[in-house]
This record gives sequence, C-alpha cells and structure tokens, in this order.
Amino acid sequence: MQRTNHQFEVSNISEFKYQLLLWSQQFQKVVWLDSNNYSQQYSNFDAVLAVDSLLEIKSSHKNAFENLKNFQTNISDYLFGYLSYDLKNDVENLTSTNFDGLNFPDLYFFQPKKIFFIKGNSVDIKYLNDFKNEIQTDLTAIKIVKSRKSKVKNQINIKLRIHKDEYYKKINTVLNHIRRGDIYEANFCQEFYSENTTINPIEIYQNLNEISKTPFATFLKLEDKYLLSASPERYLKKDGNEVISQPIKGTEKRADSKEEDLILISELEKNTKERAENIMIVDLVRNDLSRSAIKGSVKVNELCKVYTFKQVHQLISTVSCKVKNNIHSVDIIKDTFPMGSMTGAPKISAMKIMEKLEETKRGIYSGAVGYFTPKGDFDFNVIIRSILYNSTKKYVSYSVGGAITAQSIPEKEYEECLLKAKAMKQVLLKGN
Repeated sequence: MQRTNHQFEVSNISEFKYQLLLWSQQFQKVVWLDSNNYSQQYSNFDAVLAVDSLLEIKSSHKNAFENLKNFQTNISDYLFGYLSYDLKNDVENLTSTNFDGLNFPDLYFFQPKKIFFIKGNSVDIKYLNDFKNEIQTDLTAIKIVKSRKSKVKNQINIKLRIHKDEYYKKINTVLNHIRRGDIYEANFCQEFYSENTTINPIEIYQNLNEISKTPFATFLKLEDKYLLSASPERYLKKDGNEVISQPIKGTEKRADSKEEDLILISELEKNTKERAENIMIVDLVRNDLSRSAIKGSVKVNELCKVYTFKQVHQLISTVSCKVKNNIHSVDIIKDTFPMGSMTGAPKISAMKIMEKLEETKRGIYSGAVGYFTPKGDFDFNVIIRSILYNSTKKYVSYSVGGAITAQSIPEKEYEECLLKAKAMKQVLLKGN
C-alpha cells in the first residue's frame, strides 16, 4: 500500500514533539521513539511517531517468529511494535511459568496509518494514501492540543518481588553455578511493583525522559498497556547489508562535579570486572551474528567505550557484520534473540537458570521495541530502565537486572540494581 509524503520545517521542534505526543494519545496503538538528540553514529532520525493500526499481528511465543516473518513479507511496509523476552521459548525449548502481573502479548506489531519522522527541524509525514486527506486536519489539531493533568492522585506503594536477603541468596546460587562451570555470566533480574495504582502514562513518560535523556526513549501504548522507557541500549539494527549490535555491560554512577565524573569515567574504563562482563557479552554477540553473517565479516568496531547519560556512565561495545541480500530480516533477529546483554553465557544455560531463580515473568521487559522499514531494514532497542503499566489491572511494574560473574559481590550487585532503578522510582513517587 502506497504512502503520501508531506515535509515541512518547524521553528520550535521541542514544542512540536511535545504537542505531537499529546495528540497521539487519542489512538489505541502508539509507538514513539526519541533519541533525545543524543550524539550517536548510527541514527537515521531524531524521533518518530507511529499511530493508528491498519493491520496488526498479536501472538503468543508459539511460532511467533515465523508468524512475524509471514506478516512482514506480505505487507512490505513500515511495521512498529515489540518482541517480548519470552520469545526465547520460540527460539529454544524453554518455558516461562513465573508470575505475570501485566499480561502483554508475547509479540505485537502494527502497520500504522500515520507516521511522523523528525530530523533536526524537519518533519516528514508518511500517511497511507487512504488517509492523506487527514494530514492538514491533523496538523491543525496538533498545534492546539493541550495537556490534561491527571486528576487522580493516589499513594504509590512500591514493593519488591525479591527482598534483599533473598536476593543475596539467589545471587550466591548463581555464583555456585558459575563455580561449577554451568555458566560464566548471567543477567539476573528482579521486579519492583505497585498494585491498585492509577498513573498518567504520558506525564510519567515525560518526567522519566526529562531526567534521563537516553538515545532509545520509548512511549508505547497498546490499548490499556503501556511501556514508558528511558533505554540507553540498542539491541540490533540493519541498514542495507550491515547489521550492528551495541551491548551494554558496565555501570557507574554520575558524580556531582565534572572533576569527580572524570575520575569515575577513568575508573570504569579500567575496571576489570566491568570490562570482563562486557567482553564476555561481546563474544556472545559475535557468535550470534555469525549465524547470519557473511563469513569473515563479523568485527568489533568499538570495545568497552564509556558513554555518559544523565543518570549513569555505561560501558558500550559495537559489533557489526555484513549479511547477504537474500536473508530475511526476521531470521537475523531470531538468530540473535534474546540479546546477550540480558541473558548471559552460555545463553541457553543462563536463561534456564534465571527462569528458575527469578520470581517474575520478564515479558516485554528485556525484550525489544522498534520498527521495520518497507525495504526490510530495522532498528530495535533493549527494553530496560522502563516502567510498565496495565491500566485495567491498575498494575505498575519496573524491573532491573545486573550481570553476575565470578567476581560479583552480592551487596555490590544489589547497590547497582538500586542505582538503575532510581529514575523509575523517582518519577513514580513524584508523579503521585
């Protein structure tokens, strides 16, 4: 199906983005991706909004990748949506039986009627031809839309699914697996949650984004389910025949002064434990990419580089490869899913052990949200540093994880989890 393009310049792009996101709330299907103008080498645009579904696919994990492959092949248009972590059960002989308070589908993608791409001060609108007559009406509506402040204020009572002493026990169990040689790294995750809670998703997202300003921020709405994300991590991107992955492993807090920050950056660069975590996952990513790559094309473009965000410093590596023109985009994703930074190594053993030790089904957390282009290119983030909300069940959740290696100290891992959870907790408590 063809699309009508309409391009124009905006003098105040920040205001336009704010108005655009407010306007989008009338729709049941929304994906907003915002780079926050973070300087990154592989960005194609600064922000994109996709709204209003024409066709969609919603699936459990069973045959999910094959179903998505058929859907994407037959439509050959822009598709926006997500892959939940539990699609691991489609890739391998695994199960997920832990508690799920959110009930997101395992996979969801939609063909949007209306898309807005933003680059600098330029806006490129791509409407399906059947809806091109709505462009001017929508632009007028965007200019006059007003924010509606939430009238409902209730006390948010954030609980831990795993309390501190139990967390220490579970980490020691992971360490025992590492000492026995079952695994050599695992990403262990824990959930923070609030029941009988009503929030204003757009307000919470905007507050979270304001204090984080990460390059893969996301607002996703699927009817009564919301993802409010300040993710700093790219999972996988395909541009032509080049595929890149940018795993994050290694975290350090921000300091109050520039001088102290520089010291912390230097310490993170030299930290043998954090570098070992990152390098192990880089090796895993290289192996995953080699399944789809042209032989000899996998390379590490950047190893353990420190990137600074408003909340934390992170060690990020970039791994790339070349793929053949006839390989299907969905097969590339399936070959690398779930992302190594959220599993551990060896991947299957780590996933099995984490499934037994974790108390909550990860669901969309530590999955990926992003899009496909009509040419089959794609870009997906890693769903971390995110608040999840089911408005019907009045259930709010955010999870954090950390890489456990032989050098891990349970108390230090717990502190790192609290650091990663800081932004989500802050905006939830402030917003109510």
